[in-house]
Amino acid sequence: MVVPTVYGSDGRHLYFHGSVASRSLVASPGAAVCVTVTHVDGLVLARSVFEHGVNYRSAMVYGVPRLVTDPEEKLAGLRRLTEQATPGQWDYARQPNRKELAATALLALSLEEASVKIRTGAPDDGDGPDAALGIWAGVLPLKPTWGAPEADPLLPAGIAPPPHITARGGA
Repeated sequence: MVVPTVYGSDGRHLYFHGSVASRSLVASPGAAVCVTVTHVDGLVLARSVFEHGVNYRSAMVYGVPRLVTDPEEKLAGLRRLTEQATPGQWDYARQPNRKELAATALLALSLEEASVKIRTGAPDDGDGPDAALGIWAGVLPLKPTWGAPEADPLLPAGIAPPPHITARGGA
């Protein structure tokens, strides 16, 4: 099962969260998981489609996550994932109340068992027979950028995005 989620790390654990009603998070205590994060950096376009590929950075963390029950660790973990996604947001927005914390499952996965893979560079067919084909080959870089903030349609007029948001976006 693959479920996109926000995550944060304290250097020892990877924290991720979801609803306490989520089967994928809490229904199988003791089950091993693999959390994967991949950043695609570009398409590698070779002279032969067989040699096409992707430049990327990828991390996979394996293990049995621990349900965080300590209230202080739970708040600290939620802060980490919020701040990793959007620095400055934890102090700007309202923090979770008791009811929201009770409805949220936070899992901590040790970073002891992890694998990191990186693929960079040009196609691998420039020194073979396909080099004589006269076909362009190279990398088409992918450079994600944040766009301008888009206000909630129900937001009252006159409430501007805070500086920590506009600094990231194209506003």
